[in-house]
Amino acid sequence: MEITFKTIKKEDILTVLPLLRKLNTTTPDTILKERLLEMTTYNTYECIGAFDNDKLIGISGLWYSLRHYSGKSVEPDHVIIDESYRGKNIGKQLFNWIYEYTKQKGYEVIELNTYTGNRKSHKFYYNEGFEIYGFHFVKVMRKDKKLY
Repeated sequence: MEITFKTIKKEDILTVLPLLRKLNTTTPDTILKERLLEMTTYNTYECIGAFDNDKLIGISGLWYSLRHYSGKSVEPDHVIIDESYRGKNIGKQLFNWIYEYTKQKGYEVIELNTYTGNRKSHKFYYNEGFEIYGFHFVKVMRKDKKLY
């Protein structure tokens, strides 16, 4: 097993769908594809892949911003490691790669959100030195009031 990390090219972004679908089970496929394709058009987003040889086994989106309270900030998003590779330190390796990669780009702070029920991720992020700074609120403005 040789694990490597690299950015996923815009033209290859749909290769992340099988892993992303394990994390996001509610968004219809057509909408998920549309959103992924649109996200790659923003200069503030890129996707990182973890690979076992050529097999995609993990992903993390990265959102870049400048915030008045923290400076140049990056937010890992939709972080997932394939179930068969969990417990092998790949998440830690992925985050170490992200730390170095984003530091080299001049980013000063990493912020992220995690679902309240995802306790395994909470433990992971605490062990990585993250602290709870605030709450993430969501207001759905669509007529159906559903989040998907």
